[in-house]
Amino acid sequence: MRRYQDDAIRLATLLTGSRQDAEDAAQEAFVKAYFALDRVRKDTSFRPWILRIAANEAHNRRRWNRSRESVALTGDHPSGDAAPSPEEVVVDRESADAVLALVSGLREQERLVVGCRYLLGLTENETAEALGIRNGTVKSRLSRALARLREAAEEEGGLA
Repeated sequence: MRRYQDDAIRLATLLTGSRQDAEDAAQEAFVKAYFALDRVRKDTSFRPWILRIAANEAHNRRRWNRSRESVALTGDHPSGDAAPSPEEVVVDRESADAVLALVSGLREQERLVVGCRYLLGLTENETAEALGIRNGTVKSRLSRALARLREAAEEEGGLA
């Protein structure tokens, strides 16, 4: 659970728009997964399987709740590099916020595929498995999403 908790919450946040709803959806997903462990296929990778359950829970929660909080994803990935300057931190945070705002404007299906591929770093196959769609569907949704993001970034003043 600890290994995939952050990924499940990030994915659920993309769907619900609310950190609290995302955490609740992820928790419910892990409970459901625990009780379904005996039914998981041996040839199935655990990460896409649990993320699919989390996405379903988040989707259900969003339908029930319809809360409209802004997407706030935190996923600091420490590196061995020297600490960035305060100016770099502000610019990086502003850039990340701008990108997340653009991503939150995508359709739900596109937001999910972008989130899985780029925010969670899933492979194309894992994304397809996690979302319960075909690889070709991942490719087409990703292509459309990236085109929309480029257009939106250009409209926002050249973020692309």
